Amino acid sequence: MNDLKAIAKHIRTSILTMLTEAGSGHLGGSLDLVDIFTVLYFSHLRHNPQHPDWIDRDKVILSIGHTAPVLYATLAAAGYFPESELSTLRKKGSRLQGHPSYEFKLPGLESCSGSLGQGLGVSLGMALAAKIDQRSNRIFCIMGDGELQEGSVWESAMAATHHKIDNLCAIIDRNRLQIDGGTEKVMAIDPLKDKWIAFGWHVIEIDGHDLEQIKMALQLADAHKEQPTAIIADTVMGKGVKSIENDNKWHGKVPDKMQLEAFIKELY
Repeated sequence: MNDLKAIAKHIRTSILTMLTEAGSGHLGGSLDLVDIFTVLYFSHLRHNPQHPDWIDRDKVILSIGHTAPVLYATLAAAGYFPESELSTLRKKGSRLQGHPSYEFKLPGLESCSGSLGQGLGVSLGMALAAKIDQRSNRIFCIMGDGELQEGSVWESAMAATHHKIDNLCAIIDRNRLQIDGGTEKVMAIDPLKDKWIAFGWHVIEIDGHDLEQIKMALQLADAHKEQPTAIIADTVMGKGVKSIENDNKWHGKVPDKMQLEAFIKELY
């Protein structure tokens, strides 16, 4: 577990550094997803960075595309491409666009994303295709709690239950903040667990920063049959840098070079 903690700290350092270099991007949500991405890529997924197109690989779909820095930093740390490439984030011609794009054929990238609310539908299609083809792929859809205000999410949730898509797992980043403020003020989504249960999903609630809880939840999701699983992960926006935690102004703000040095010293 100490190794996973060290990897998570390394990924957070990469996120801070690449966003400072880019001069724009989304910091808060990228930082709070690090622990989930660390467990997925370094403890749970069946994947092979040397063969990113392996047909039986598990797939991660990042529905909240603006948190692309956490995906890029994790893929680089896992060996999909050189970490030196992270410094090209958001630059012209870079494979690391502000939102994930297929145009540049980035290894490990499974889908484009940008407009919120689309990822679960994409993930459902992939999971259903795997069922039809009798393959063992599992599909993990990373979603923000703010995007659950989109109707397309709930259409996909209904369809996944109807088709008993048990190789689909939605992981909800429940930091209770979006760019305009708290989710419950902008458009209340609580009681969130009850909503997913009402739509026929198997639901697990966890601390989204507890590595053991994340590991256990993913194992339980894998083992559960006849229903898709929703993991509601309680998280802290900006996790890892105490001075910016739970401050939604850092949703789409990046540090300058002086702040970068201070933030890296704060990392825990």
